[in-house]
Amino acid sequence: MASEGAEYGRTRGGEDTAEGAGPVRETAPAPESAGTAPDPGTAAAVAAAEAAGPQSGEKIRTDSWIWAVRLVKTRSLGGAACRGGHVRVNGERVKPAHALRVGDEVRLRHEGRERVVVVKRLIRKRVGAPVAVQCYIDNSPPPPPRDAVAPAGIRDRGAGRPTKRDRRELERLRGLGGPGGLSGPDLPGALEGSDAPADPGGRGRRPASKKRQRP
Repeated sequence: MASEGAEYGRTRGGEDTAEGAGPVRETAPAPESAGTAPDPGTAAAVAAAEAAGPQSGEKIRTDSWIWAVRLVKTRSLGGAACRGGHVRVNGERVKPAHALRVGDEVRLRHEGRERVVVVKRLIRKRVGAPVAVQCYIDNSPPPPPRDAVAPAGIRDRGAGRPTKRDRRELERLRGLGGPGGLSGPDLPGALEGSDAPADPGGRGRRPASKKRQRP
């Protein structure tokens, strides 16, 4: 009787109802969601990065790679950054001809900003920005905001011509004046309230004296 019940259970939609065993069903693979589909633009960028990769046995120089992935504008700037000690690979300063490998951490200080990237792909020629971002993992700190430093020398519209005091303040902001500079009234021999330029040797121009009236 038990065998007949087991056979009867198997004939119903392929389910196994034998004692001690639960129903067994074949599960179909879950369909891929729309979010997991590869982006055509990303796939094209990856293909272009692979096409720009090195040939078998070819080594990629540090200055060439940071130029190829658009971290610097020219290859000569990449070489100058390496020679100046502004490029570190895995924490050590390297020369322009240092050979990079996948997984190396590259730290570059250029144009007032620090870039920290991990090499993901080695390429030997310069590529576009969408392809370049596929060649590294960017761990760089965020750039400073542009409005962090107020631009010097900009006056409100309608404020008129700057006064002498305004000019001194502008020169101080631009780094031309101040205690260590030699401009305006800070020069020795400059006359207060006079538009005549000061003499660096300490001899300021004297204002024109009035003519004596004859008796």
